[in-house]
Amino acid sequence: MRQSHSAQLNQRGNAHFSKGFYAEAYQCYAKALEADRQSGDPRALTATLGNLGNICAVSGKRQQAQGYYQEVLELQKTLGDNRGISATLANLGNLHVDAGEWERGRAYYLEALDRMETYEDDAAKAVLLSDLGLVAKETRHFKQAMNYYSESIALMRRVGNQAGQADVFKMMARMYLTWKRYDDAMACAQTSLAIAGRLRDELRMGGAWYVMADCHKAKGCKEKEAEFLQHVVHVDRKYGLPKLEENTRRLETLRLQNRMEAGAGEGVS
Repeated sequence: MRQSHSAQLNQRGNAHFSKGFYAEAYQCYAKALEADRQSGDPRALTATLGNLGNICAVSGKRQQAQGYYQEVLELQKTLGDNRGISATLANLGNLHVDAGEWERGRAYYLEALDRMETYEDDAAKAVLLSDLGLVAKETRHFKQAMNYYSESIALMRRVGNQAGQADVFKMMARMYLTWKRYDDAMACAQTSLAIAGRLRDELRMGGAWYVMADCHKAKGCKEKEAEFLQHVVHVDRKYGLPKLEENTRRLETLRLQNRMEAGAGEGVS
């Protein structure tokens, strides 16, 4: 069956999106939207508007993203698409959470979770529970966050999402770090690192090392902090990550402090 013009444009947009070419992706989606407005196909329109919402969200155009998602939501309600409604509610929640509007984000997440009771999707539910865990952590409801994260990990194990488990264990480590439960934070970070290592996922390994460095910073262990931060900088440099310069400065400062302290110790002896 031949693809519609809109489907072809969305496919091209998705290819640009996956490569990080957001301006090119937006142009494709905008042209697809024109075609969908003319055809009047609600399902095609829903898909295109969703893509436009996603591209605006990652590009920092929050108000535009919200407008697209709201229009998607109305169409999905008309179509009776509960699965789609849940996904769009989660996207709206993400927008508010990214802006630090924790309670508004939580409200969208809970509504999405409620919609999920009408169908079974453990993979999507696991991600949503981790999102709720983040909100609980940021609002300092640590026990509630722990419950959300634990339930999320259980579902991820059920569906075999190992990368997701590594992410949630890292989120738990961050929660325990904020809670000043440093041993628990290290244990979760080490679990995240072990899973990422089995997957040979260096980016996720870098994330776990970063939390470990922060744990040792909180405990005042500068040598250990530098040891883990060295791994982070290696990953930053290899993949051209945006925090390379910041983390390199932090590592250099730590090394200088450690040398000075070592020199002072030798002077005293």
